[in-house]
Amino acid sequence: MKYDVIGDIHGCFTELMQLIYKLGYSMDTGIPVHPDGRKLVFVGDATDRGPNSLDTLRLLFNMQDAGTFYYSPGNHCNKLYRYAKGNKVQQTHGLETTVAELDTLTPENRKLFLNRYRLFYEALPLYVTLEDQQLIIAHAGIREEMIGSPDSESIRTFVLYGDITGKKAADGKPIRRDWAKEYKGDAFIVYGHTPVKEARFKNNTVNIDTGCVFGGKLSAFRYPEMTTLSVASLQPFTPEKFTVFI
Repeated sequence: MKYDVIGDIHGCFTELMQLIYKLGYSMDTGIPVHPDGRKLVFVGDATDRGPNSLDTLRLLFNMQDAGTFYYSPGNHCNKLYRYAKGNKVQQTHGLETTVAELDTLTPENRKLFLNRYRLFYEALPLYVTLEDQQLIIAHAGIREEMIGSPDSESIRTFVLYGDITGKKAADGKPIRRDWAKEYKGDAFIVYGHTPVKEARFKNNTVNIDTGCVFGGKLSAFRYPEMTTLSVASLQPFTPEKFTVFI
């Protein structure tokens, strides 16, 4: 099977559609279909911060309903899920933009949308395993020994947030270890979560969050070609949001 794995969308629906078409998919049936049978995969964080989170989710709902859907949920997905369940969560770090979109709906439609999102999220795996465990899509990454291990809080935290230290830098950003630098597994890991200006290949991994919502690019990793394809962001460029690895 051939796949196109799309990085963090964050409500950049226009760029998402541009990338889908650039990858060669048609939308004649209302969902992306490729003439060569390629499948779309997503590293998560479809919502928050960008201008069109609800349109992005509507497309993903349709894909899930059609049974042609691979999606590794991210930390923003998890936060919206907790919000949708009625939990008390802070409307910060982008969730406030999605809530503002929800608030434009009628009360009944808002309730229906959040209920649909709960069902959407509950049907998702923690991470996506393809090609007989040779291709893994995990939102913020995953260590070799975690793949196939029983679900645990530590694995869930790693996949959603990365290899966090619990500390923060002077600018408030969480300090994370560079887990990909130490990765030695045979499975190829595709992830996002940490914005980089260019897709970062390291030790059988690739980070494809190229910061679309921060004015970078929306990127896709093509498997088995092991190449990337991108479209330029329509959002304002904020260079301080990108991580530079040494």
